[in-house]
Amino acid sequence: MYAMYYVAIGSLAALAFAACMFFRVKKEPGGSKEMLGISSAVQKGANAYLRRQYKGVGIFFAVVFVILMGMAICGFMSFFTPFAFLTGGFFSGLSGFIGMRTATMANCRTAQGASESLNKGLRVAFSAGSVMGFTVVGLGLFDLTVWYFILNMAFGALPEGERIAQITANMLTFGMGASSMALFARVGGGIFTKAADVGADLVGKVEAGIPEDDPRNPAVIADNVGDNVGDVAGMGADLYESYVGSIVSTSALAVAAGYGVKGVAVPMMLAALGVIASIAGTFFVNTKEDATQKNLLTALRTGTYISAVLVVLAAFFAIRILLPGHMGVYAAILSGLAAGVAIGAITEYYTSDSYPPTRKLAASSETGGATVIISGLSLGMMSTVAPVIIVGISVLVSYFCAGGKGDFNAGLYGVGVSAVGMLSTLGITLATDAYGPVADNAGGIAEMTHMPGDVRRKTDALDSLGNTTAATGKGFAIGSAALTALALIASYIDKVRQIAPGLDLDLSITNPPVLIGLFIGGMLPFLFASLTMEAVGEAAQSIVVEVRRQFKEIAGLMEGKAEPDYSACVDMCTKSAQRLMVAPAMVAVAVPVAVGLLLGPQGVAGLLAGNTVTGFVLAVMMSNAGGAWDNAKKYIEGGAYGGKGSPQHKAAVIGDTVGDPFKDTSGPSINILIKLTSMVSIVFAGLVVAVHLL
Repeated sequence: MYAMYYVAIGSLAALAFAACMFFRVKKEPGGSKEMLGISSAVQKGANAYLRRQYKGVGIFFAVVFVILMGMAICGFMSFFTPFAFLTGGFFSGLSGFIGMRTATMANCRTAQGASESLNKGLRVAFSAGSVMGFTVVGLGLFDLTVWYFILNMAFGALPEGERIAQITANMLTFGMGASSMALFARVGGGIFTKAADVGADLVGKVEAGIPEDDPRNPAVIADNVGDNVGDVAGMGADLYESYVGSIVSTSALAVAAGYGVKGVAVPMMLAALGVIASIAGTFFVNTKEDATQKNLLTALRTGTYISAVLVVLAAFFAIRILLPGHMGVYAAILSGLAAGVAIGAITEYYTSDSYPPTRKLAASSETGGATVIISGLSLGMMSTVAPVIIVGISVLVSYFCAGGKGDFNAGLYGVGVSAVGMLSTLGITLATDAYGPVADNAGGIAEMTHMPGDVRRKTDALDSLGNTTAATGKGFAIGSAALTALALIASYIDKVRQIAPGLDLDLSITNPPVLIGLFIGGMLPFLFASLTMEAVGEAAQSIVVEVRRQFKEIAGLMEGKAEPDYSACVDMCTKSAQRLMVAPAMVAVAVPVAVGLLLGPQGVAGLLAGNTVTGFVLAVMMSNAGGAWDNAKKYIEGGAYGGKGSPQHKAAVIGDTVGDPFKDTSGPSINILIKLTSMVSIVFAGLVVAVHLL
């Protein structure tokens, strides 16, 4: 119990550090009146989008709350579950909102900082990203500790073993709220940002031949708004869900493994130690002037690696104190950390233009857009091999080191702890990811306000680095999703056995419900990706038509003598995103419930397994292909293969346009799909079992 007070202190430390970073960014000069005006327009557009999204999501949460309350009245779940669902969604959305507000404030300040020095621009953007990173971990731990203390009092009359089992069972369900909010935020934000980006690129760069972020392009403000609502607010909600999901699922497995209160405290304590280590790591992020892409990457990696080393040292003593007879759990933590670092390195190798794969992709532009697309798809598929092997090794190491050979549940607890280990330094890892959209917006402001070319060169360098760190962050999130999903599948099976101890739960692959569930689960990520890709395409078509119309009908626009109607594109993207995000979100929630009612618990177990395997591979492929296409374009824009405006550049823009929904809509949303289906299955397990025992 005492360890939970340290976890609460860790959550407050994270929130306090986030507040310090926020005010540090706010004190920085925002540049000229024109720069501040563009930043304000972006902020207004992002706020308008989020207000509309939260109204729609609020209706969904109200409906689900009523359904869950009805199920609680019927005895299928605890009365705490509906309220835990609400708090999970609220804090997930709040973390994304705070990060978005900071990012929209920091874009002009980053551009102004870059006008002074490259290092100043990096520090401002990274500080803004740190607000996102530490808000996510701070709110996540705050939500966990508050619910722990509430449930500990509510079940205080029970013996310790029964009490901790009730606490973890109820805490596990609030992950459904976080996952639901994350899915809406990721899908809706992803549709918005990529519709604007694709529309702006196809008409502006490819058809009209004007530069990226040119103020004459009516979609340029919508594009900048999209960077914030998709890559910041959506990503923050996404990783909040990953973070708390890994912790609560591992806590539930601790009870099954017989580790009691101390076993439950381990993942939470590990997360709290990660907060302190991440704060320390942020002070080592600096670079020199005229730094290369490798120098910039090294600057960010230095902070991340130092944080990881500090967690390694601190975790040893935490396990010695909490689980002294189970030091194999420490090895599982190391396994997760090592897997996270390795996946990040592999992602960087395949997506950074400092390495051969992306440079080879850029070279394919010499024979046109078709070969760029073929080469990018090939790169993405090849990039799945190493992450699958890394995750497989991590699962084996963590399972057997934690005692899986003698105790199956202890081994599963080790797998869960390895996922928490991978995410323990999320504060600084997410800071390096959220930094990217800020740098991207800073480049847009530099272009639109006609700042000196040297400033745009610096912001482009920071933006290119952001593409790589964003791809690394997505790979990191997807890898952790795979490990967390394994823990959640185990939690689902354990939940079913608790509800119906006498149920014959045949999970062999030859059992028809399991086999059918595997096929449905294997298909689900492809259906989901299809719906989200189609949504981006449909929304982008409307933006293309609108941009063409304005170029044609607004006299003097192309000559720079008239202002485009930016608000029209922002409004169109907002309406399209809200309408088109409903179908993918409903698929993620409805399919596991339908499969459970039709095929029973065995069918659901098969569904979760198939969904995890194909979802992990497809998400890695899409995210890495998209990141490589984007950086191949940037590499050409830097002067290779004819530079900007060349036929090779136009071919690379086509590849980047295809890759946009890959890396920023479908790919990162799939990792939420993996965990949301598991969470929904756990929450509705009581109903599914009751129906099949009738």
